[in-house]
Amino acid sequence: MAGLYIHIPFCKTRCIYCDFYSTTCSERTDVFVDALCQELKMRKDYLKGESIDTIYFGGGTPSQLNADQFAKIFATITDTFGPITACEITLEANPDDLTEEYVSALATLPFNRISMGVQTFNDDTLRLLKRRHSAAQAIDAVRRCREAGFKNISIDLIYGLPGETPQSWTTDLEKAISLNVEHISAYHLIYEEDTVLYRLRQQHKITEVDEDSSLLFFEMLIEQLSAAGYEHYEISNFAKPGMYSRHNTSYWQGISYLGCGPSAHSFDGMSREWNVASLENYLAGIFSDNRDFEKEELDQITRYNEYIITTIRTHWGASLNYIEKEFGIAFLDYALHMASPHLQSGKLERNDDNIRLTRTGIFLSDDIMSDLLWVED
Repeated sequence: MAGLYIHIPFCKTRCIYCDFYSTTCSERTDVFVDALCQELKMRKDYLKGESIDTIYFGGGTPSQLNADQFAKIFATITDTFGPITACEITLEANPDDLTEEYVSALATLPFNRISMGVQTFNDDTLRLLKRRHSAAQAIDAVRRCREAGFKNISIDLIYGLPGETPQSWTTDLEKAISLNVEHISAYHLIYEEDTVLYRLRQQHKITEVDEDSSLLFFEMLIEQLSAAGYEHYEISNFAKPGMYSRHNTSYWQGISYLGCGPSAHSFDGMSREWNVASLENYLAGIFSDNRDFEKEELDQITRYNEYIITTIRTHWGASLNYIEKEFGIAFLDYALHMASPHLQSGKLERNDDNIRLTRTGIFLSDDIMSDLLWVED
């Protein structure tokens, strides 16, 4: 099994915190779709005949494409890889794009999962972030998707926002829970360089929340979502039983995936490659049959370190048998040696073959993962 990721780079406007590659040149969507379809055909053999289990349209804002453009992409996927049998096909969308007409059109396509960037239900904060929707629009969008027959809906939240308080974060969580969606992703706000948000902080126009508040917000997130029946299956992800994001889980489990579109990454188990983060250069490369990309061959140490980083994040943890089989006894001995203090302190636990974070350890996950990484002398 393998995954297919498609990066749609278009945004109507840019949010002040986002550092993903995007462009506001919406007049280029048709030519982009032509190039994307050509890339899919060019890279037919990348997955070595593995069946595609999940398809994920990310961005950017994929909901900037229309139904005809999606139909063309799906037709190309079918012509290139065979009938679409993927169990999970996700569309990332902005709430204000999900009008009744648009949602009805999506329901005629193979999509079976909608991932919605809500971020917060505080309208003042949404305006600060330059989000295009209001809280009411987000709530209406979830309702429309449900009425159109979508049974798998995910929403994204951000915490640690400027001016956030325990009361405002509680309100966000209560409203998210009331929507009864199948999946909630919640990420702490990051001040990425070269974003408007970063510059505002540097200019002292906004203030970053302190570390104690960040820890409190994370603890509130875990407690309130767990009490509402959501399983905390990855540091930033919560789902109702059986409703994990299968596509994202495949990343954490080291499953191969093909990424198409500007800045999209691909992984085949032994190497990683990524397309140029430029629409113009991407188009030029595809149409000249000279795709603009970079590639990295992964040595054993890099592969081991990536395995630790991706698996320790999840509630399944890292498999000791896999480490021994894939990397050798020296890596297994090292992992157990470095994990020992955390096992003794109760921050890690051993569950049969796996080592995983405990409730206490999850608050120190970065430090624990760092300790388990293989550092060359």
